[in-house]
Amino acid sequence: MAKPWQTLDSVETNEGILELRRRGEKDFLITIAGRVLMNSFANRSEVVLSKLACKAMGDRKKPRVLIGGLGMGCTLKAALDALPPEAEVIVAELNKVIVKWCKGPLAELTESAVLDPRVTVKLADVSLLISETAQKPKKNHFDAIILDLYEGPFEAAKERGEPFYGDAALDMTRLALKEGGIFAVWSEDPDKAFEKRLKRAGFSFEKSRPGEGGLRHLVYVAKVVK
Repeated sequence: MAKPWQTLDSVETNEGILELRRRGEKDFLITIAGRVLMNSFANRSEVVLSKLACKAMGDRKKPRVLIGGLGMGCTLKAALDALPPEAEVIVAELNKVIVKWCKGPLAELTESAVLDPRVTVKLADVSLLISETAQKPKKNHFDAIILDLYEGPFEAAKERGEPFYGDAALDMTRLALKEGGIFAVWSEDPDKAFEKRLKRAGFSFEKSRPGEGGLRHLVYVAKVVK
């Protein structure tokens, strides 16, 4: 018989109650308004997202990487595992309680990735960080931008996703990346409209569905070509 879920912590947000739940020792859920955002045993697409993004960057000695969304830290951990010691990783996270959880009950899942000396966590909207970076000198731009948000660029979330996946947002992302920079995105499913917007913004891209069987989300890895 499966053990019941235990609520470890909860906080009110403008989208509903954000909760961290645990079952047993290492089975965790993060939910918002009762909706499951992530599960510690279902993170293969998040891990592949970082691995493919870092691989696509090539051999850059001191890469500067922006990750949008901390979550349980799995995307961050996978990036750190693939990046050199000289890398700089900035994580944009809206909710400070998520950072607290990753330093506390979730820390063991990622070997405390959030405390890695290469990492800086900023409590900020990732779209604002991207637009601010785009206006800075090229040396301050990113080698890769990785978006692991809980809603991808599918058409049902078009209005909510406009600051991240719309035409203007993609133009700004390209401007915030260095020459040949990488833009990697987690998505629930393929989205033809998003793919057209990527091309219009000056990106080439590849997509993949990690794993076999069960729920298989999608990973887009785009590269600046102009």
